[in-house]
Amino acid sequence: MVLAIESPESVCSIDSEASLVTVRARVRATAVDLGFGIVDQTKLVTAASELARNVLRYAQRGRMIIEELDNGDRRGVRVTFEDSGPGIADVELALRDGYTTGDSLGIGLPGAKRLVDELTIDSRPGQGTTVVITAWDS
Repeated sequence: MVLAIESPESVCSIDSEASLVTVRARVRATAVDLGFGIVDQTKLVTAASELARNVLRYAQRGRMIIEELDNGDRRGVRVTFEDSGPGIADVELALRDGYTTGDSLGIGLPGAKRLVDELTIDSRPGQGTTVVITAWDS
C-alpha cells in the first residue's frame, strides 16, 4: 500500500514563465526533504520542468500537484500536471523520440519518461491532459 501525503503548498499554478521557476523549486525541495541524492533530484526536476513547460506551451495554464509517497520500504514523490488545453490525439505517438506537434525537437515527453520511474498520460483531444510522474528514492 502506498500512502500519499498532499499539503496546501503542494499545489502550484502554471500560468507564466515565472511559475516554471516555482515548479522547479518546489519539486527540488520535496526531493531534498525525502532524501533523494543530487542525481535523482536533478532527474526529477528536469522531468517536471519539461512537463510544466509543455503545460504553458500547449495549454497556456494548468497546475501541478506534488505528493510525497511512502510504501513502507521506500519514499517517493508523485507529481501531477493537469491542464484543460487541446489534449493529445495519439499518446503513444507523442511518447516517441522526434515526434512533435509544435516547433520543438520532440524529445520532451519521451525524455521525461526516461528520467522517472513511472509516467502516465491521460488525454483526449479538446479535453486537456493529465501527466503523472513518480520517482522513488534509490
